[in-house]
This record gives sequence, structure tokens and C-alpha cells, in this order.
Amino acid sequence: MGVMTYGGAALEALRQAMAADPTVWCVGEDLGRGGVFGQYKGLREEFGPDRVSDAPISEAAIMAAAFGAAMVGTRPVVEMRFADFALCATDELINQIAKARFMFGGQSRAPMVIRKPMGMWRSSAAQHSQSLESWYAHIPGLVVAVPSTAQDNFSMMKAAIEADDPVVYLEHKNIWANEGEVDQAAPYQWGTARVRLKGGDVTIVSWSDCANRAEQAGRTLAAEGIGAEVIDLRSLWPWDRTAVIESAARTGRLLVAHESVAVGGFGAEVVATVVQEADLKARPRRIGAPRALIPYAPNLEDQLRVTADMIADAARELCA
Repeated sequence: MGVMTYGGAALEALRQAMAADPTVWCVGEDLGRGGVFGQYKGLREEFGPDRVSDAPISEAAIMAAAFGAAMVGTRPVVEMRFADFALCATDELINQIAKARFMFGGQSRAPMVIRKPMGMWRSSAAQHSQSLESWYAHIPGLVVAVPSTAQDNFSMMKAAIEADDPVVYLEHKNIWANEGEVDQAAPYQWGTARVRLKGGDVTIVSWSDCANRAEQAGRTLAAEGIGAEVIDLRSLWPWDRTAVIESAARTGRLLVAHESVAVGGFGAEVVATVVQEADLKARPRRIGAPRALIPYAPNLEDQLRVTADMIADAARELCA
């Protein structure tokens, strides 16, 4: 056990994977200087420019080149810098990478980690702040990771590099510096959620940084005598249907909270699944951002942010 930052945990997992397997390599913009957020710091010096490759400013070219390398036996870690910028490489990801195993009848595969830093980061405005995880959960052939803690960013990064399918790996930009204990021997199994808090009155489901706010809300509610069971999905595809359904059936109440836009968000998938499978005491609720562009001004940005207070208020209403 040791304390690491959220960003440092993924860096250490990647470093260990590169040391253990010479087919693991990284490609993207600014990797030679350690990446925009320092998530590749020191790797160029340790492994050299052939395995930590600086790329020109062309997301489509980066994604396509890495795909070709994956098809012939390497395991690239593809850095898109921001989830927003990765949209320039959507065709390569959705129409080629996600479908490779199917289209080639299993004769080829695309073992890739596509890192897309996501979420609101103070005053980054509309083109640098989006949370688009539900887009990728919609696409067959993609694994979708949304780690929220240093422990998960270590264990899930290792699992993503070892996976034989493409993993869209969404790290929240606002929590790079968050610290937590990391057990480097702890494995991660795709599609397993983590129960962050136990409770019998209401089930709160979340992921990414919003799961941290959900836990904060749950602790506030516990002090008021309301037992919130807070579930961090950790991956959206596959997702832990069993854990969520069993918890909601036990508490009888469900609240789903996510930072991304509520319209068409993955929260709707969670709610629909639970409603089909479990009897609830109250109508389920979901909280997400309004369908609005994220502004630059901090006071306006805060109007779109899902907070721990909002989650706690919604849980209180469900339990009233």
C-alpha cells in the first residue's frame, strides 16, 4: 500500500506495463515533455522515443497509426489530450477499431487503450470540458472505463493495457491531483462496481468524479440518519447490473447522478434497467447537466455542475 495521486497512479501502472511488456508503447501529442497533465512524465527518458512517441497535431492520424500497430501485435496507449479533441478521430475509433474483431472474424484484434481526459476543468469552456462517456457506451466493440480514485486509476489502467479489446479510458481532468491509497496487487475485473458506502434507505449510482461527490453526499446524509448506498460503476461497458439491481431492490429507491448532460446520458440506461428488474418504493431520479454549452465564466460554469449538495437534496426528497 502507498499513497499516490490519481494521475500518478495511472502513470505508475503504465510504467510497470511498459517495463514488463516490450509491445506496450505510447503515442500522442506532447508525450516527450510528459503530457499535458504530466501523465507520461519520465517515460520518454526511461523507455526512449520509439516507445514514447510524439505525434503531429492530427488526432485522426494518431488513432489510425496506433490501430495499424495494434493489428500487427503491439499494445498502443493512445493519448488524445482532451476527450473533446478525440472527436477528430471518431471515424477511426467507431467504424474501424470498434469493429475490427467482428469484421475480421476474430483473426485480428485491436488491443488499444484510448485515453481521453474528460469533464469540467475550471474555465476550460465549451470545447475542453465535455463528458461524452455515453457516446462510447452506445458502440458495440468498445470497453468504457471511468475511474474515479487513485486505486482504480492504477488497477484499471493495468487491466486496460492487458485487454484484447479497445478500451476508451476516460480520466477526469479535475481530479489529477487527488490522493488515495493504492494497493498495487489489487486486481480489477471489468464490469464490477465498487460500493463506496453501505446503506439501506436509498441507492445512489454514479461514476467518474461525480462518484466522489456522491460519496460526500452519502456521508452528509448518514449524519442525518439517512442510509445511502453509494455505488461507483467504474466501467460503463460492461456495467455491473447485478450490483445496482440488487441494491435498488433492497433500498427501494434509486438516484443516478452524472456530470454529463442528462439528455441521452447513461443514467437513463441505469434507471430503465432497474425499473424493468426491481420493484421500487418511489419513482427513480436522475441528475445530470442541462443540455447547454459549458461556459468559460466560473459563476456560469457552476450553474451546470452537479454537486454533492444537489445529490443529497435529491436523495432526501426520495426518502421523504
